[in-house]
Amino acid sequence: MEGLDFYIPGAALAVAFGFRLPGISRSWRDPLLRSVSALLLVAVSVFFFAAPPTIAAVNRITGIPNFSAPLVYCILTAFSASCLVLVINWRGGPPEVTARSSRRVITAYSAVIVAMIVVFALGDAPVERLRDLDTYYANTPYMREMIVLYLVAHTTAAVVMTVLCRRWSLRVHGWLRTGLVLIMTGYFLNLGFDAVKYAAVSARWAGYNLDWLSTRVAPPLASASAIFIAAGFILPLAGQRFMDAWRTWSTYRKLGTLWRELRSAAPKGTGSVRISLWSSGNLRLTQREAFIHDGILALDPYFDHALRADSHAAALAAGADADLADAVAEAAMLAAAVVARDADPQGTIITSADTRSPLPKQAQRDLVGMSRALRHSPVVAAARRSAAMSESSHP
Repeated sequence: MEGLDFYIPGAALAVAFGFRLPGISRSWRDPLLRSVSALLLVAVSVFFFAAPPTIAAVNRITGIPNFSAPLVYCILTAFSASCLVLVINWRGGPPEVTARSSRRVITAYSAVIVAMIVVFALGDAPVERLRDLDTYYANTPYMREMIVLYLVAHTTAAVVMTVLCRRWSLRVHGWLRTGLVLIMTGYFLNLGFDAVKYAAVSARWAGYNLDWLSTRVAPPLASASAIFIAAGFILPLAGQRFMDAWRTWSTYRKLGTLWRELRSAAPKGTGSVRISLWSSGNLRLTQREAFIHDGILALDPYFDHALRADSHAAALAAGADADLADAVAEAAMLAAAVVARDADPQGTIITSADTRSPLPKQAQRDLVGMSRALRHSPVVAAARRSAAMSESSHP
């Protein structure tokens, strides 16, 4: 089918826009999210309306031979403006400055769009051209001006975006820098698109024919550039969310050993609350942490702080740093307390305990370290064995 080279990248961008719809509906007031959404939607429109079958259909429906020309040029100009507005909002800064800069870009490019519509209305383009309108009408009054307007607006946006992204990329790292590199790559391709268009149109002005540059070289450059640009804007946002989710699930998994250790010590009924299969990682992590804290509080009467001090010294002697030694010591005291709690099914020690000595704050903050120590530390294993032997020696 003719036009697949336009429809396929357009469909890919439409899918990306579809994935963002839930976030759009929840946070529509977010300027950055609105800018990303507008960019994707305009990019999809560029590919759809620039495809030759769509151009022919629009011309036929309107009854104007080349009505699609100003339509496509206006959408392409709006895409350039959307990119600039998105970068302005993405970089941040004082809200009033960001809003003022965005309004200036929108005003300037809106003026270009209006000017293109006016000069098209003044021009005469009776012969429908689906692929080579730029070169076919390069010497036609008013049509020539419309072509130059959209090329200049497009080139200006490409140069400004390349410079802005280049400067910004030197100050950032990670997903954001990767996204900026992709955007710069897209705009380098855009500048290549503009270069071949200028060459083809200028050749017509000089009396030569290099139309193949406009009809064969420019469209693939445009498709590739739009994909790179859209990916560059989407990747940092999606990548950051992926990394946040990865850290959440990683922490949830790492706490598994500590959670299992405390299941027998948690107060009755704790952990019985069921959450949905589709619950977020954050909710699951919060529930697991709450369960762990409840279990630690329940073990408080069984804590042996002398054992903690001995385990801390043993960990330091084995080469652990201060933070790791704290985690190992707390894990050793907890493991021994679990053994003591299992040996006291009636809860005699709990009912006779007059005071509680809360777990040190540092250990409470390093639950992951405690969980890792429970699984791997020989100091913790020794404390557990010693506690088991001690309990078994009592009648």
